[in-house]
Amino acid sequence: MRTVEVTDHSNSFILGRIKAYSELLKFRLSALVTFSAVFGYILGDRGVSFGWSGFLGLALGGFLISGASGAANEIMERDLDKLMKRTQNRPLPLNIISLQEAYWFTALVAFLGIGLLWIFTNPLTTGLGILSMVLYAFVYTPLKRVGPIAVFVGAIPGAMPPLLGWTAATGSISYEALIIFGIQFIWQFPHFWAIAWVSDEDYKAAGFKLLPSGGGKDLNTAVQIMIYTLFLLPLGLLPSYFGLTGLNSGIVATVCGVLFLAQTFSLMRDCSRKSALKIMFGSFLYLPIVQIAYLLDKIPQ
Repeated sequence: MRTVEVTDHSNSFILGRIKAYSELLKFRLSALVTFSAVFGYILGDRGVSFGWSGFLGLALGGFLISGASGAANEIMERDLDKLMKRTQNRPLPLNIISLQEAYWFTALVAFLGIGLLWIFTNPLTTGLGILSMVLYAFVYTPLKRVGPIAVFVGAIPGAMPPLLGWTAATGSISYEALIIFGIQFIWQFPHFWAIAWVSDEDYKAAGFKLLPSGGGKDLNTAVQIMIYTLFLLPLGLLPSYFGLTGLNSGIVATVCGVLFLAQTFSLMRDCSRKSALKIMFGSFLYLPIVQIAYLLDKIPQ
């Protein structure tokens, strides 16, 4: 009986540690980042046969680099995370993982991610991956307490995954790469600001200043969210216009863009948390739906 109890305790301890390290890596966010990188790779692949080694190296290396960025963010914000309801149960504020463990784990994951990109992709992709990690962890993270400029800076590494995917497949940055980078870059603004609106109390407790227009949940901020969402309509048509994808994906992108834009009008009308929440969820749906549509409608070169 005692052996069973010890085994159960050991299993629960191991599972608890796996869960804690998964949370440190921001597993779900890193998985979404990996999806965007994979999207860029498949869209950019022009080979006679699919480059599976580059694809798998990018997917795993990109996931690890994203995870290391998230872990570094949690290390730097561990004291601030204690002040916010949405983050106070993370492993570092609860001391489930020690600070020294977190440092070593983050360094190891970053090193493995960079190594995989270097071995299986190319120097350009590796360099962009390192740049993305540095911008997110060491520029965007401290800027969150400075002002809304953090959103602009954070949008750069946030839009980098499809660019990394494209360069891993092609070895170069072309206008097609800049188009898919641009779509995700502009998408970041309504996405970030909707989250900042919904989490305003938590963010204020930690001293984060991410909302534009003086940080107010007002019409000025709602209008800015609408304007950036409006930009997605012409941007979403560019892959079709330049022959990267067909007309069908352009229609899907336009319909998704119009529906996304419609949500911003509701926010401008009532400036409510409920409307901001709809925009936040709308942003989560827009990007993967549009990217999947592009992939399904890709024109062979």
